[in-house]
Amino acid sequence: EPYDLVILDLNLPGLDGLELLRRIRRERPELRVLILSARAQLSDKVAGLDLGADDYLTKPFELEELEARVRTLLRREFVQRSPLVLAGELADGALGPVIAHAPYTINPCSKDPRVREFALETMADDLSKLDRIPGVYYNFHPGSHGGQGAEAGIGLIAETLRQLLPPGGRTVVLLETMAGKGSEVGGSFEELRAILDAADRPDRLGVCLDTCHVHDGGYDIANDLDGVLEEFDRVIGLQNLRAIHLNDSKNERGARKDRHAVIGGGKIGLKALAAVVRHPALRQLPMVLETPNELPGYAAEIQLLRREEANA
Repeated sequence: EPYDLVILDLNLPGLDGLELLRRIRRERPELRVLILSARAQLSDKVAGLDLGADDYLTKPFELEELEARVRTLLRREFVQRSPLVLAGELADGALGPVIAHAPYTINPCSKDPRVREFALETMADDLSKLDRIPGVYYNFHPGSHGGQGAEAGIGLIAETLRQLLPPGGRTVVLLETMAGKGSEVGGSFEELRAILDAADRPDRLGVCLDTCHVHDGGYDIANDLDGVLEEFDRVIGLQNLRAIHLNDSKNERGARKDRHAVIGGGKIGLKALAAVVRHPALRQLPMVLETPNELPGYAAEIQLLRREEANA
């Protein structure tokens, strides 16, 4: 029988309870969740409730109080408060998470404060709309520091994210891995890790790995995918990897140029990209094609990857 309520401990072996709560809210928004945890700080309670818990009880506790809270939650009826009407495949759950992309024109680490303010206003406006849709990711390019240095750029990006992501939002913002051309920030896993740490919004931030960008940035995903993922896990943590941009590259590895190619038409190659699609650490992630193509071309690429998968 389907269950009506989950009593969730945040300190789970090998799994972050808040991440599990986020998944529950994405997949079963009507399911009642009571957090039962020894984490008694106000910030812990606020984080759990903001992520969608219906109640929060700290340990130690009296059994009678727990039972009363469970009875109260079971009496409540679920009300979908979002005015959004989902239709077609999205309503049927046939589509994966929606991944929105911020405009390429924004630069949250520009030397010009007016450019940074434009980035903040643009992203805030986008998030005000996306927060109405469940299960959405908002992907953006971290920006270019313009000669200030990577450390200064990282600080400016983190400051923008702290202002952009107060408690209460639901959309997860994704930092995209970059090729490292010019003064781009995010061309190494270490730079992305530094942004995540400085922004200090672990429940609202993640990473999108672009295969062309990491290849052009020097990571050997064509010949050593496992090694690249091990390095990603060591520096950033695979639990923070939320999506994949699946692209081939027109450039040799390490060129730092960012030129996308169609699947199988570049220097990464079909077999290596098919390995990304079927890798056990990646295959459940949403993947987006950003190749130089139109809709018939995307359909052909998907079929090509499926045939490669079938023949593997």
